[in-house]
Amino acid sequence: MIHLSDRINNLSESQTISMAKKGRELSSKGIDIINLSFGEPDFQTPDHIKTAAKEAIDAGYTFYTPVAGYPELRSAIAKKLLT
Repeated sequence: MIHLSDRINNLSESQTISMAKKGRELSSKGIDIINLSFGEPDFQTPDHIKTAAKEAIDAGYTFYTPVAGYPELRSAIAKKLLT
């Protein structure tokens, strides 16, 4: 038998997990909801995004971004929004 510490035994379920369960429960009852608990889309990631993510990993983009974001990405977004 495995004995866990009191601290582990007294952990409660996270609010995120609780919210996700509630969302699944409501959906299973046919209630149309927008579940924002996990921040996961309800569709597969498009292939061009998966390819770009793999290329970014291979290029060394494996850490958190700078707080303000990458300058070249910010520029590209600004350019797109201005056109």
